[in-house]
Amino acid sequence: MNIKSVSDVTGLPAKTIRYYEEVGLVRPSRRANGYREFSNSDVHKLAFLARSRSLGFPVESCRSLLALYDDQDRASADVKAIAQQHLGEIDQKLAELTAMRDTLNALVRSCAGDNRPDCPILSDLAQEVEGGSARRQLLY
Repeated sequence: MNIKSVSDVTGLPAKTIRYYEEVGLVRPSRRANGYREFSNSDVHKLAFLARSRSLGFPVESCRSLLALYDDQDRASADVKAIAQQHLGEIDQKLAELTAMRDTLNALVRSCAGDNRPDCPILSDLAQEVEGGSARRQLLY
């Protein structure tokens, strides 16, 4: 199967498929003319990668998951550990996004949004954070 067909089947752009080959996640054979020839196994691995990436797994975790998938003597605990670590990272990002949303929501509600120049949003963005290494300042 050529790269265009594989792209159609997996939904992955050809550029992504080439990247996965470059980093060693798939190894299609080459025809005499140098074109890639993907086997059914390659297509299956690419579909596996597409699904894994759609769940946000980083490439290196995908590499580990693929290796575990290919290992018939694997322990499901190893797979679960990778998924649990990723879930923890997602939970952390959600907590950070929720805090950002709550802060921004409070700022939006506190702004009159009228013709007056005073704006609590700009005031908050311009303030310096006390006692921390993360100092925010308005730069001119």
